[in-house]
Amino acid sequence: MRVLAIDTATTALVTGVVDTATGQTNQRVLEDTRAHNELLIPTIADVLAEAGLEYADLDAVVTGVGPGPFTGLRVGMATASALADALSIPLHGVCTHDAIALAADLEAHPAGADGEATALVATDARRKEIYWATYRATDSGVQRIAGPEVSKPAEIEVKLTSTAEVIIPERLATQLPEKLAALPRREAQPTAAALVAVADLNAEPAPVVPLYLRRPDAVPPKKQQLSAAIPKVEL
Repeated sequence: MRVLAIDTATTALVTGVVDTATGQTNQRVLEDTRAHNELLIPTIADVLAEAGLEYADLDAVVTGVGPGPFTGLRVGMATASALADALSIPLHGVCTHDAIALAADLEAHPAGADGEATALVATDARRKEIYWATYRATDSGVQRIAGPEVSKPAEIEVKLTSTAEVIIPERLATQLPEKLAALPRREAQPTAAALVAVADLNAEPAPVVPLYLRRPDAVPPKKQQLSAAIPKVEL
């Protein structure tokens, strides 16, 4: 199965084509870009060309559904939905943090005090908040323990029980409270292979719903009442 993977839930733009039969992956990860809208389609064209494929060769589309900021997230999801609809192929949505945790290879890193390889995965929610979820490595793969949620950094520490490491963009690390800041930390991005691996491609696709976890930054202005000083005029 040839699967197109897209994620625009973070400041990175992730696109790739994964052949599940051979494991071949062609991928582009554009770091720290906020030009998802302008770059997404050209980047998809690049990975398809690199893989020697046309759009018609695709069998499914997988998209990250967040959590992520409204504007960036909807670019990837809308594009994925439009492509799947135009090609009459299945569209699968996956939690972006699940893909980050899988790509981070938790099993290869030190365990916490409880003997488990656990991690806090955190991304930028803006407004001085963080999107986060916690994970553990098990014999059957990576398992989500809690989240995803959106919180102030200081609030996250209260909700955690045991975490061995923090997976977070370096520019956000300064926001971590003291206990979390003292843990080993590293960066990781969702990869095309991880996005596809998280998806259950054999299942009937469920409706793809974005994980905004809060209202968008931009909201319509409230209607203002006329000032009492302005007389009503009968027309």
